[in-house]
Amino acid sequence: MTDVMLTDDQALGNVATDIRVFGKWSGADVAITDMSLEDYILGAKQPKFLPHSAGRYQVKRFRKVTCPIVERLVCSLMFHGRNNGKKLMAVRIVRHTFEIIHLLTGENPLQVLVNAIINSGPREDSTRIGRAGTVRRQAVDVSPLRRVNQALYLICT
Repeated sequence: MTDVMLTDDQALGNVATDIRVFGKWSGADVAITDMSLEDYILGAKQPKFLPHSAGRYQVKRFRKVTCPIVERLVCSLMFHGRNNGKKLMAVRIVRHTFEIIHLLTGENPLQVLVNAIINSGPREDSTRIGRAGTVRRQAVDVSPLRRVNQALYLICT
């Protein structure tokens, strides 16, 4: 026997220390350029290997913020009736899409997704003001969570 002391890193061997989506892309180096959307986009507090956690993110108000953005994209793909409940198919579609994005651009697909959400989310909307037949449209600002929700909806439909 040898009297060699191994450090903790050497004893672990080839164990992955960071969690990567689909085992390939890390969310740690993703930059969010819009300051108002930082708390609503990445879900870096709970990184996942696969976007299939079966989490109950709709039970309480604003709990969907803790859901990883890739899983929210997968769930948004299942909106229409013919796609309901086919989460494994949606995960496969997103995985292949990320592969294609990485091959074509050479960038991190998570960064491309975050940029798409930032660019496609509306900043301003209109609401109806009035009563009993006389309706006027009024411009209003859009909350950051609604911007992310609408961006995901627009990307997936």
